[in-house]
Amino acid sequence: MLHKIQQIFGISGNVIRKYPMVLLMAFLAAVSLICFAEKNFDAVAANFIFVKFALVCCLGISLMFALNMLSQRIGMGLIREFFAVVLLVFLYLLLPDSEKDFTEVDAFLLIPTFILSHLLVSFIPFFGQKRELNFWQYNKSLFINTFLTAVFTGVLTGGVLLAILAVDQLFDFNFNGKYYFQTFQFLGVFGSCFIFLLFNEKGLKFLERVDRYPIILKFFTQYILIPLLIIYSIILYFYSAKILIHWELPRGWVSYLVLAYSIVGILAFLLVYPLKQDSEKSWVKVFPRIFFYTLIPLIVLLFTAIFTRILAYGYTEPRYFVLILAIWLTFVVLYFVFFRKTTIKFIPVSLFAFGVFSLMMPYLNTFSVAKRSQKTELKNILTENNLLEDGKINFNKKVSDLAADEISSKFNFLAKRNEQEFLFTFLNSDDQKILAKSISKRDYWEIHNMIQNHFTQIQTSEKSHQENRLEIVSENKFHSIAGYEYVASAAKYKMGDLRFNGDIFTVSRQENTGKILAVTLNGRENWDVSPLILQYLNQYKNQSGQITVPEISFESDLGNYHLKMVFDNLIREKYQKEQIFYNEAYILIRQNRKVHLLIFYFPRI
Repeated sequence: MLHKIQQIFGISGNVIRKYPMVLLMAFLAAVSLICFAEKNFDAVAANFIFVKFALVCCLGISLMFALNMLSQRIGMGLIREFFAVVLLVFLYLLLPDSEKDFTEVDAFLLIPTFILSHLLVSFIPFFGQKRELNFWQYNKSLFINTFLTAVFTGVLTGGVLLAILAVDQLFDFNFNGKYYFQTFQFLGVFGSCFIFLLFNEKGLKFLERVDRYPIILKFFTQYILIPLLIIYSIILYFYSAKILIHWELPRGWVSYLVLAYSIVGILAFLLVYPLKQDSEKSWVKVFPRIFFYTLIPLIVLLFTAIFTRILAYGYTEPRYFVLILAIWLTFVVLYFVFFRKTTIKFIPVSLFAFGVFSLMMPYLNTFSVAKRSQKTELKNILTENNLLEDGKINFNKKVSDLAADEISSKFNFLAKRNEQEFLFTFLNSDDQKILAKSISKRDYWEIHNMIQNHFTQIQTSEKSHQENRLEIVSENKFHSIAGYEYVASAAKYKMGDLRFNGDIFTVSRQENTGKILAVTLNGRENWDVSPLILQYLNQYKNQSGQITVPEISFESDLGNYHLKMVFDNLIREKYQKEQIFYNEAYILIRQNRKVHLLIFYFPRI
């Protein structure tokens, strides 16, 4: 028993000595997440630094592991790790300081960077090396070790959490619930990293050793991946036939299916690569040839679908990335179809090169292209609809609802990307001040609504109006406050806490979870208005357009208070998904024992 314990400590010591920077990154990431949880996930600027630090450290895990693998091949590890730390510090400073400043633009930077760091792990020890089979064995070992790490981490985390729960229940410790989540965070980040490194404790030489081909990979490829490819190919080729028969443009969604087919096929090709010389497995020889040839017509379909969207709406970061993947896929197909001497290293190396290009190439990177494209699209829409007078938008001219929405969306898009000065050129001084205020508050939805609501003559298109949108409008714009005596404007508070009479009212909405509007008293009693709103709208489920009613209001008791919620309007839109929202709402509150008045004003959503 003592020998086993010594052996465990010996292996752990080897891991710590061999991968110190990898473990440091994982430890710092886990501690940062725990600190953020300790602050009750309140993402104010003072606490958001923990999120930023955790994200950068998580990126550092894969980056340091890649450099460790390279140093095991050619040495000079400390110098490379120093430059890696400098790069991580630069990325940390590049990210916003608060949650409200964090937009999808930052996600479009972080997600590809994470993918690139993992691609780097896959080929960096073999850069310039011509050991094809060792390269395959190395990545096969990492693939299997990653799967085993996920299993071991899941079992370990579940077991430890169950043990804590048992101690809590049996000995009445009454642990705070956050301890469970903090344990989950520590084991999920640092624990999984340590387990993964235990599997790689012997280093690069062990990972790249030539070994027998795992039967499980052959089974996985032959009976799972290849049948999936057949299903995808049947769907895509039948859809291509439909396009040719009806002579219609492909839907944008087909791009993702073609990419999924390509990724699954390339994975299958890589997994069976060592078997291609095995004469007993003829399907292994035939599969790569058939697969890359089947991709040729699908790439044409992919480019058609991509440019259909780009020509209609311009470039955005997601469309740019899909286009880059399509170009990369074309290079891969041409390489394996027309070159006789090929290497599977071309796949990760070329993808890494295209990824770096998309993020770092001056003028042609995804962020620059998207901003220039959307600026051009905005100018074109304003010109086509004759909305410009002396370079400024005339909001009193007639415009379709689709054009107004498109203009608002592009203002929103460019505001998130700090193109404030460009947008100012289309607005008068008063509107510039409103836009600047919304940008300073990072209220981008307010920017969208501000631009759209500025248009005074919006002509609703028949199709969208009759089929997709219902607006119920309250005829009475003056709401009786008889019986309610406290008055306060919520314009200063937005959604959040309001305190009076020793009680705290919390007003919230979470439209992504279906909670349209809710009021909570002292963090305990809750009135969710959403079911009443849905029930009210169901009366008009088969109707569309604009319907005028005398009043839109709902009432309920909450604790020692009686609440009345009054809306100026309710809007239901059905496009890609159903959305329900409103422009203004008021809450009238009276104390059941003593009559008071309180009105909260909610600004437009």
